[in-house]
Amino acid sequence: MLVLVCGLAAACSRPTGKVRGVAPRGEPHTVLAVQAGDAPTLLTVRGRMIEKCPVAGCWFRLDDETGIIKVDTKSAGFVVTDIPLNTLLTVGGKIGHEGQETIIEATGLRY
Repeated sequence: MLVLVCGLAAACSRPTGKVRGVAPRGEPHTVLAVQAGDAPTLLTVRGRMIEKCPVAGCWFRLDDETGIIKVDTKSAGFVVTDIPLNTLLTVGGKIGHEGQETIIEATGLRY
């Protein structure tokens, strides 16, 4: 009986949902912290997808209520064309730059 309870507790603590790329890990940082330079280079961010590339789905914009940031999925090898707008996502990746804009170069996401 104890083994069953421990097994259920472990299963309940695992994140659920579909994963693209490498599953994000760690506590999420805010977009505000990313844009202010107060987040580590490798990070996790959680928010809603509010816009995406209409042609290839190789980028999207994430809104976490502290700000909006562009997330690039090209180098991770996945697209988001079939994920509906306003879906809550947890994104793992690294901070990058596109011109003057700070972006996240995704390594994976969970939704």
